[in-house]
Amino acid sequence: MSRILMVASEAAPFIKTGGLADVLGALPAALAERGEQVAVVLPWYGEARVEASRCVLEEFSVWAGPARYGVRVHEAVWRGVPYFLVECAELFGRKGIYFDERGDFPDNHLRFAVLNKAALAVARWRFRPDIVHCHDWQGSLAAIYLKSVFAGDPVFLGVKTLLTIHNLGYQGIFPPETLPAMGLDSSVFHIQGVEFYGKVNLLKGGILYSDALTTVSKAYAREIQTPEYGCGLEAVLAARSSVLMGILNGADYSEWSPETDRHLPAHYSRDDLAGKQACKRALLAELGLPEACIDRPLVGIVSRLVSQKGFDLIEEAAPELMKCGICLAVLGTGESRYETLFRTLAAAHPDRVAARIAYDNPLAHRIEGGADIFLMPSRYEPCGLNQIYSLRYGTVPVVRATGGLDDTVDEETGFKFREYSAAAMMEALRKALDAYRNPERWRAMQRAGMARDYSWAASAAQYSACYQRLRLAS
Repeated sequence: MSRILMVASEAAPFIKTGGLADVLGALPAALAERGEQVAVVLPWYGEARVEASRCVLEEFSVWAGPARYGVRVHEAVWRGVPYFLVECAELFGRKGIYFDERGDFPDNHLRFAVLNKAALAVARWRFRPDIVHCHDWQGSLAAIYLKSVFAGDPVFLGVKTLLTIHNLGYQGIFPPETLPAMGLDSSVFHIQGVEFYGKVNLLKGGILYSDALTTVSKAYAREIQTPEYGCGLEAVLAARSSVLMGILNGADYSEWSPETDRHLPAHYSRDDLAGKQACKRALLAELGLPEACIDRPLVGIVSRLVSQKGFDLIEEAAPELMKCGICLAVLGTGESRYETLFRTLAAAHPDRVAARIAYDNPLAHRIEGGADIFLMPSRYEPCGLNQIYSLRYGTVPVVRATGGLDDTVDEETGFKFREYSAAAMMEALRKALDAYRNPERWRAMQRAGMARDYSWAASAAQYSACYQRLRLAS
């Protein structure tokens, strides 16, 4: 088995802004259950929730160009896995993780350079890895450093690197003047390095300097090699296609299962769906929707309200959507355009639409439990987790056939549309509504979805195989 050191910007339960944190909170434990030795390095943010930890590396210096930063490393344990939290109040102690109300932090290049250098200090002094597993652009510098700054260091001789791309849309692009602050020089600033149209692209560097690449679904691995989804890096990824593979993210069924979910007012299972109706009734009451909605199909949306998620299609189709006889429950925050869209719909149709513009994890569980249909019309979706949760909760998904949505939903368990248009979305939704009116067919779809297994065990097995190939490679 392998010794794996992961480098990432967030991990549940310590700090979370999105799905990356869920992966880093669940995958390491699933790997450990297979016998892999895993540790994770992430920043200790000012907003992080750390219940118990111990300092394992007293203050030491991390040089980022001409600047010196005092860093301490603490160890906390989650699900049997050590998480090394990098404390540097000057860089990580502020409010916000990547940005504040003024936008992205202008020193993000510096912040994550210090994280990656601290991670390699952990690798040197505390946890000697066989493989450094980098996540997204924030972890890419570890791979870049190992192939440049530390290329001749005997401590790292034979250490391999794996980069997982969770979302190609975020690349870590900075002016070339930032190279010295990251401890890099012109030797990496070229077309086969971090250079990208005259700027520094850290994700590109990670793609080129890592020994192997994964992304979070098989479909997304194919898509990102095309101009439509490649975000300018499609040629770079196509050139490395021989070392790129898609491994679907898993669902944490200890948290997301209708049989045990502590957030649901009633439990149910594939063999006994009676509790789902009780969940729907309770959800309608919680959201202030009338009892009459119990006899209408309830469509749920839980999402970041951003363009990637396809809400321009809902915006375009809104008048037609409200003629379909559905009720709608929306939960999320994001771009003001889409927050306003759902607030306006709720104000215009208070007897059929409820919008909660907030982050509310317990309510997210109750929407999965109480809704009949879950709508995900994403423009692109590297993996997606809510459609996987929906399958387990007997909430039939209507999704766009992209990325992980295409990999996880089929004609037995849900409805897909391929063309990115409001008309195609509405056609798929109408098919779902037709099926809803056929109770026998609907129950069969619910039960088929609930039988699908997208647990982390299968994903962890594929990562283990990837690690093994890396270790055996010359």
